[in-house]
Amino acid sequence: PRVSPAARAAASASHAAVPAAGSGPGGMVTTKDLGRPAAAPSPTPPAPAPTASEATVELPLSGIRRIIADRMRKSLAGTAQLTLSRVFDATAILEYRAKIKAGGESMGLPNITINDMIAFATVRTLSRFPELNAHFLGDRILRFPRVNLGVAMETPRGLMVPVVREADRLSLTGMSRAVKPLADAARQGNINPDTLTGGTFTITNMGMLGIETFTPILNAPEVAILGIGGTQLRPVMRGGAVAHVQCIALSLTVDHQAVDGAPGARFLQALSEALERFELLLSA
Repeated sequence: PRVSPAARAAASASHAAVPAAGSGPGGMVTTKDLGRPAAAPSPTPPAPAPTASEATVELPLSGIRRIIADRMRKSLAGTAQLTLSRVFDATAILEYRAKIKAGGESMGLPNITINDMIAFATVRTLSRFPELNAHFLGDRILRFPRVNLGVAMETPRGLMVPVVREADRLSLTGMSRAVKPLADAARQGNINPDTLTGGTFTITNMGMLGIETFTPILNAPEVAILGIGGTQLRPVMRGGAVAHVQCIALSLTVDHQAVDGAPGARFLQALSEALERFELLLSA
């Protein structure tokens, strides 16, 4: 509203209410139009003290949680991370897994998991893509002749990545037998620290928690990490007709400083084809 100078000063001094229009010329508000002094705003009541069950818990960042936090921050700050995703038809590995569960025990085979099969296919495929089995050291790239496979896993103490040495030399059964004791030692808290170093490529599986796709963070200085999602039913074309098949999504994060997107995409394509023809891969 239009307010006369005298009315504005009076309203400011007394906190009086100012009407939308007054009795002055053109509806100007004058001092006689001011209402009663407005009530002073009441102070904000203090927040109630939390009860014992609502008390804030302060946890010091120490031990392995501090190490994880430091490594994740350095990974994101020091690399140029690019994630590519691809879905493959999991029919072949699911059928092979069913065969192992049905008759593997009688033949002395270990309980081979989907993760074991994808790990095995990954190290076999990496032999054709040496640029992904490497470390980026700022001014140089180290490519390794053997695959030391890191397997990220959840433990009561936090995320750990035990390393399977020379995993590319192992059979599928050997891969399964190598991973399980490392996983047990990590979860029990008595793993040898030397087994947590020296990886050249890492896999991480969130599929058992129902996650379909995600963005894995590089285990620097490694230049690539493969994320494995959960099984999902998807429509595909088969023989000119639509069929619904079980599929699994793979998410590959690379350090774009060392690896371009095209080699990463070709690796995912080759890995997907190997998994879709898994029994042929075993005979290679």
